[in-house]
Amino acid sequence: MKRLVILGGGESGVGTAILGKQKGFNVFLSDKGKIKKKYKDVLKHFEIEWEESQHSNSKILDADLVMKSPGIPDKVPLVKEIVQKGVSVISEIEFASKYTDATILGITGSNGKTTTTMLTNHLLKEGGLSVGMAGNIGDSYAKMVSEKPFENYVLEISSFQLDGIIDFKPKIAILTNITPDHLDRYEYEFEKYIASKFRITMNQDENDFLIYDADDEVIANWLNEHPVQSKLVPFSLNREQEFGAWLKNETIIINIQPNNTIEMSTDFLALDGQHNVKNTMAASLAALLVNVRKESILKSVESFQGAPHRLEKVLKINHVEYVNDSKATNVNATYYALDGIKKPIVWIVGGVDKGNDYSELMSMVREKVKGIICLGMDNTKLIETFGNVVEPLVETFSMEEAIKVAYKIAERGDTVLLSPACASFDLFENYEDRGNQFKAAIKKL
Repeated sequence: MKRLVILGGGESGVGTAILGKQKGFNVFLSDKGKIKKKYKDVLKHFEIEWEESQHSNSKILDADLVMKSPGIPDKVPLVKEIVQKGVSVISEIEFASKYTDATILGITGSNGKTTTTMLTNHLLKEGGLSVGMAGNIGDSYAKMVSEKPFENYVLEISSFQLDGIIDFKPKIAILTNITPDHLDRYEYEFEKYIASKFRITMNQDENDFLIYDADDEVIANWLNEHPVQSKLVPFSLNREQEFGAWLKNETIIINIQPNNTIEMSTDFLALDGQHNVKNTMAASLAALLVNVRKESILKSVESFQGAPHRLEKVLKINHVEYVNDSKATNVNATYYALDGIKKPIVWIVGGVDKGNDYSELMSMVREKVKGIICLGMDNTKLIETFGNVVEPLVETFSMEEAIKVAYKIAERGDTVLLSPACASFDLFENYEDRGNQFKAAIKKL
């Protein structure tokens, strides 16, 4: 019996453990931190051996295969030791994809992944297809494959997950955009991060599709220098495409073959902002490529509700709108948020800086932001960048304090925007916790 060792006891780790046990592996799961009770209960139910608060090398190094949580860097000494022994270290999406013949739609990018994944899933589901949504969102992909196999899977995939693939091959890959993010994991070399994102295409052939943002110079330049095997399906706000999607006079035109064109006015989109026009193009192209009917796509785009913590309108108090964009964990995501809001902004920003260059936001900040509230343990870089640009600029160290300050600064007609441009781990468990605390603090006003 082959031994499968899983590093990390979260959603992907426990899902892989279930599927591994089902497929006849001798499974051992190890987490250096504490495992949540709900996951412990699942491991006990399936009689899977596990440990927490430690990694027992003797139990780990005799593995035939290791599935590593995407949160664990490759440079960790234990991971290096496993690799030196010649043992494959893979991600959950690699492991699970070996046990399904379903059509895989894989979605990656620096920003827009979650919204595009949710919208693609919505279009396929409303179009009557058998579809499951997993990966970086919702249930574990491996758990889904073990419990309730679908004919199609829409997967949100991070660069960390792509770093752990060998044979993973999506029928349709979507690359929403590439901007500097997670550079701390890539030795602060942007090229390595770009290469990681393009791994989504590495096993594709001429029968597969890559849907991508043709306006993104990083993607366009990489494709010029590194041709891919898959069929290219571009989308653009600026240029007509022979095969793909584009914007013409506030109308989205989607064309993948003669006599199969969709036209939809941007007025009908449920989500605001130019970035959501692009997300809609990408998802609609994917839906057409798996044969969802045009009429169904048009109807479903109108009924879609966006992702929580992504430009989520929370409440209006004294004619001030409060918007939760906690999922904006990098500069580019925050740029989209600032760009999409047309009213004066009181901006809550800060957290764990991942090598951010805030100067990209300078024009937006000068034009739109009337007050900045820093929310993080170390706000030095933000203060250095914007200290002489926006007055007031206030440092806070809890969400409740940040909201109280925002309430004092904001005036009738303003928007209070939480769009941190940073990771959340200095003051919060994750971006969901940060967003939920934002919503809870507003409701106490």
